[in-house]
Amino acid sequence: MSLEQKNIQLQSVVVQLKKHAIEHDAPVWKRIALELERPCRNARAVNIARISRYTKQGDTIIVPGKVLATGDLAHSVTVAAYAFSKDAAEKISAKGKIENILDLAKKNPKGTNIRIIG
Repeated sequence: MSLEQKNIQLQSVVVQLKKHAIEHDAPVWKRIALELERPCRNARAVNIARISRYTKQGDTIIVPGKVLATGDLAHSVTVAAYAFSKDAAEKISAKGKIENILDLAKKNPKGTNIRIIG
């Protein structure tokens, strides 16, 4: 996928999240959209070790950026992110669950009990 296609896809996600935030009066989705709009050089990258350190069993978290594979996941969590490295996706799938940000927004319209890690 070219950089231009990735940018178009990202813009689409941002627009959908903002629309969802307005429709459901859920500021968490607007905050995620604003985080995703940041320039690439300021994009968030979070390691699995950090996710494991700051979560508990059964938590649902969002990373407004990319999840990287450094570290191990100590417990089961649901992780939604814009992107995952290949190894990070494998590690999370072994212990927890991977969600698409838009799918999570549809399942949890108000954004309750969701933590943002960045």
